Amino acid sequence: MKKRIFLLLLIPFQAVFGQNQLALDSCYTWARENYPRLKQSEIWQQISALKQESHQTSYLPKVTLNGQISYQSDVTELPVSVPGIKLPTLSKDQYNTYAGVTQNIWDGGISEANKSLENDILKRNLSELEVELYKLKEEVAEVFFTALIVDRQRAVLDAQIKKLNEQLRSIESGIRNGVLEKSAKLVLQAEILNLEQNAIQLNAAKRASVQMLSIMTGQELNTAAVFSYHAPDQRINPDFLRPEFKLFENQRTQLETQGGLLSKTRNPRLYGFGKLGYGKPGLNMLRDKFKAYYLLGIGVSWNAFDWKNTERQKQVLKLQQEMVDTQELTFARNIELLLVQQKEEMIKLETMLENGKKLVGLRTEITAASSSKLENESITASGYIQDLQAETVAKLELELHKVKLNQALEKYNLISGCN
Repeated sequence: MKKRIFLLLLIPFQAVFGQNQLALDSCYTWARENYPRLKQSEIWQQISALKQESHQTSYLPKVTLNGQISYQSDVTELPVSVPGIKLPTLSKDQYNTYAGVTQNIWDGGISEANKSLENDILKRNLSELEVELYKLKEEVAEVFFTALIVDRQRAVLDAQIKKLNEQLRSIESGIRNGVLEKSAKLVLQAEILNLEQNAIQLNAAKRASVQMLSIMTGQELNTAAVFSYHAPDQRINPDFLRPEFKLFENQRTQLETQGGLLSKTRNPRLYGFGKLGYGKPGLNMLRDKFKAYYLLGIGVSWNAFDWKNTERQKQVLKLQQEMVDTQELTFARNIELLLVQQKEEMIKLETMLENGKKLVGLRTEITAASSSKLENESITASGYIQDLQAETVAKLELELHKVKLNQALEKYNLISGCN
């Protein structure tokens, strides 16, 4: 029996924190605000804004400055001679400096498509972060309910220790009056020490829980924390609100935008260009003097044949979309399976809770009867302790089932995305 009580007290604990009244919703909020990667949300937005600015400059003129000095071994000469006329010749040394300007008139819609793609990438990155933060809620809930179990079981032990101390005073009175043997007192004292040992283990679990949840939430919490939980209604959500579904949607949108961008790369581009320079010779190659010059024009470029590279890339994007669809269907199926399993777990715990209440009532009556028999010497102290231990185990299991039922309900809502 003692071993059974000990095992109940060693229910796996993970961590929780304390303040006079500590609610699970507060833990959720603090843990989210304290999560280191939450800052990535701002970083992603800054990166996206910078890239958007870069895309907006695609319609600004591009200016290049160039300079060149050259000497060549030969130059073009006119293959004729005219008597009395000296034909001009080119110098073998040439000098040229110029500024070149290129201005996009229409880039085929690539700039706007790139800006749309950056927005989609930002949404996908933020969705991935939300998925991670949602998993954090599950971790916090696990820690919270573990600590709540510790608190409830400690309350049971305190009540049992108090009951034993009251019984001990009655036994001591009987010993003084010569009605009871001293051994009865020793048996009760040994059981009190046994329960106090178990309480020490629970205190250690509570301290570890508080410290761990303090780290998760970033709050200064103490072991005097009272964990309070108000069970919400069970919410059925046929459409699911898990952040993973938003991530799947954003992934598909990004792939569609990438496909549109690929299509626009096949559009012709219209641009203007200009050149302003100073050199020897200028545009008139036959005039061997330094001269300023300029030229203006409009150009069109079009990659008429890409050997179906664009089509192949579009096929890759389509296959990636099919992969996302498959992942979403698999995830939805797994959620449905988990909800069925969790629903059955709640039904089981509800049944066990009802039976546990009846069992505690019976065990309490048996212990009360044993206490009366002990005072009348019709039962030994060991017999009384055996009945008391059975009552303690029943109460510990009842508190365990109460918390586990609340935890199962919270988990059900977390699985479905209602929380």
